[in-house]
Amino acid sequence: SGLNDGAAALVIMSADKAKALGIKPLAKISSYGSAGLDPAIMGYGAFYATKAALDKINLKCEDLDLIEANEAYASQSIAITKDLNLDMSKVNVNGGAIALGHPIGASGARILVTLLHAMEKRDAKKGLATLCIGGGQGTALIVERD
Repeated sequence: SGLNDGAAALVIMSADKAKALGIKPLAKISSYGSAGLDPAIMGYGAFYATKAALDKINLKCEDLDLIEANEAYASQSIAITKDLNLDMSKVNVNGGAIALGHPIGASGARILVTLLHAMEKRDAKKGLATLCIGGGQGTALIVERD
């Protein structure tokens, strides 16, 4: 991916606070995972982070309705998708980072917001946002809509 700067902010609050403010939440956070591994295989951190997030709440990839996975580069996303046995019809349904962009400093927010709006449009209940991170890290977030 190209080197692009970006910035983003997300507002995360408790369900009680959202109700008090009259805000309808887009989703709730159900689980998360993070991983670190040898930087030589840095793109693979998302695999282990996803496994950790799923294991915390006893889910399988098949239980997810939509997946928004960072595409740091094509071979990285192909490896993760293949090794997690993801249903490609559920992955990056509006295009991934190769098509939409990969702004350093904003990719996580971009991926989560893209996932949330895709879930709303398709009335999906469970979604996964996942990223590989330079230096051998990975992160994953599972969200649910009512």
